[in-house]
Amino acid sequence: MIKLTRVSKEYPHRGYALRDVSLRVNKGEFAFLTGHSGSGKSTTMRLIHMSDRPSSGEINVDGYSSDHITQRDLWKVRRLVGMVFQDFRLLPGRTALENVAFALEVTGTPRKAIPARANLLLAQVGFAPKKDALVEQLSGGERQRVAIARALANEPDILLADEPTGNLDDQATSEILDLFWDINAKGMAVLMATHDLELVGRHPNARIIELDQGRLVSDSNIMQAGTH
Repeated sequence: MIKLTRVSKEYPHRGYALRDVSLRVNKGEFAFLTGHSGSGKSTTMRLIHMSDRPSSGEINVDGYSSDHITQRDLWKVRRLVGMVFQDFRLLPGRTALENVAFALEVTGTPRKAIPARANLLLAQVGFAPKKDALVEQLSGGERQRVAIARALANEPDILLADEPTGNLDDQATSEILDLFWDINAKGMAVLMATHDLELVGRHPNARIIELDQGRLVSDSNIMQAGTH
């Protein structure tokens, strides 16, 4: 579903953010992408989302290749890939429901279907009772629930989460992680970037992909395969 083949990303004046990274995330899989700040996690997420292009190597997302996809066809990848950020990126001055409804509107959902669909998405993340609250009135954990509902608007096959618990307290972190596991249990692939090793340690059987200074240094899937 997601395949990186010898991917490198170099930025002018900053050098390499990724160097020769190859990995695969399969359909329905849950994986943590770990590493210290600056290790290349966010760059990897942007490249998979195709908001950025690699300097070399190839990214393939469900058959769409970074080598061949045109700007005009990027919307096809965006329909497959939902994205959740650390800073929520919600529209200020609007309610939770309006934020999700806006995401549905820009993705072409028929106008008459938007209210029911937005309500359903908020219900899926356990947020229906506060749907009419302005985002400024919400806690960090609540804002992230709304952001996740918005990311699910396209019914994506893959959910990317870039440090989604970085601004949350411990209780909200646990709740949001549980929500990602519930989403994954329904068949959606989840790739979650985090530098919080304590958080990763709560799920010792999860796949862990580790980056360091832009290089892939370990992948628990490969390590486990090597023991059989």
